[in-house]
Amino acid sequence: MRKMRPPTAAWRATAVLASVLLVGSVAACGNSDTGGAADGKLTLGFSQVGAESGWRTANTTSIKDSAAAAGIELKFDDAQQKQENQIKAIRNYIQQKVDVIAFSPVVESGWDTVLKEARDAGIPVILTDRSVDSADRSLYKSFIGSDFVKEGRLAGEWLVEQKKTAPGPVSIVELQGTTGAAPANDRKKGFAEAIAANPNLKIVASQSGDFTRAGGKQVMEQFLKANPKIDVLFAHNDDMGLGALEAITAAGKVPGRDITIITVDAVKDGMQALADGKFNFIAECSPLLGPQLMDLAKKVHAGEEVPARIETEETTFTSEQAKAALPNRKY
Repeated sequence: MRKMRPPTAAWRATAVLASVLLVGSVAACGNSDTGGAADGKLTLGFSQVGAESGWRTANTTSIKDSAAAAGIELKFDDAQQKQENQIKAIRNYIQQKVDVIAFSPVVESGWDTVLKEARDAGIPVILTDRSVDSADRSLYKSFIGSDFVKEGRLAGEWLVEQKKTAPGPVSIVELQGTTGAAPANDRKKGFAEAIAANPNLKIVASQSGDFTRAGGKQVMEQFLKANPKIDVLFAHNDDMGLGALEAITAAGKVPGRDITIITVDAVKDGMQALADGKFNFIAECSPLLGPQLMDLAKKVHAGEEVPARIETEETTFTSEQAKAALPNRKY
């Protein structure tokens, strides 16, 4: 039987080098401990409220398009307007070790536990569009979105000016957004503060239409049956206002004339209703947060100091202003 020769020094060196290369190639095939994508891209986990409105659809498109343009790998989840779905999505992102988590909270309360889990995992969190009511500001890095109280206040201030010579009580009905959601709470607050300047302005009914057209139509039908005299409708978003148009028309009233209609958002369908004289005033809430979110995600991932709150620039529209803005409207 032929004896095996002992390995030479050159053979041993070659074997060691091959082992090192093999280990290195295996490591390169998996994600790193910091959660980056295999190709080195920043990975962003985003949980969206749902697709309840034209605004939300435009917001989702802005985020997806901006992530692609910025070279960011986006893991996207639609929560279908359920908080439990968002909490599950955030926990999945933590398990996947994404670099940054961003989400638009369905409601304001009940986030502390899952946000602490993200913080303990070393994953920074960004809030978009809607805030949370946590007293612990270390649970998220920044908020990017609108001043909802200001939007409600602008709507109320316009109404105060329009009705300053009204001879008697002005009856207002309010279509609120999703119960417990930041925009619903804040728009209601801002509007109430503004109309307090004129004691003739009275909210006679206020109920949630859940930010949807179907909800707006259903609740407006109830308002019209219960209140024979309605002078003004304040809807927390365009979609509920558009649903209310159907109920108002079916009741034999002329929207924009028999009932003054004020909404928030300024999406295309709402702007068209405003241009057509069916709405009377819109306070803008821009959904195009994608570019700012991607820039912010890169900064927090790099450990840079960022503002605690970043507000989007917005305006208001009357009918004539809507006609001028519509041809170039992006959403």
